[in-house]
Amino acid sequence: MEDTKRAERVTVKKEILEFHAEFCKTFSNPKRLEILGLLKGGEVTVGDIARKLEAPKANVSQHLTVMRMMRILRTRRDGTNVYYRIADTKIIQACSLMQVALAQLMKAVPMVQSKKR
Repeated sequence: MEDTKRAERVTVKKEILEFHAEFCKTFSNPKRLEILGLLKGGEVTVGDIARKLEAPKANVSQHLTVMRMMRILRTRRDGTNVYYRIADTKIIQACSLMQVALAQLMKAVPMVQSKKR
């Protein structure tokens, strides 16, 4: 019985780790991080996001779809407009924490800074 419980815990942990990896892939695109930054202030339409990022609306829509499918974003329709918002404030907290950690790492690793230039 104990072996069965242990196997179930390992399976659940593996599933969580796999989802975690897929979830984090969503944040591997700088444009998506920019979108999150815009959405910190509240709901925004696709058109407004595209204008603010100076990006094609179709491209922004693709990014939003990926983020919505991963349940990072939620939508609300009002007439012809679709408003996007961040699904959970913990996502913003996690991203902010990661950005602080990365900024500290960049200071400590000169190669990272030189590659950007």
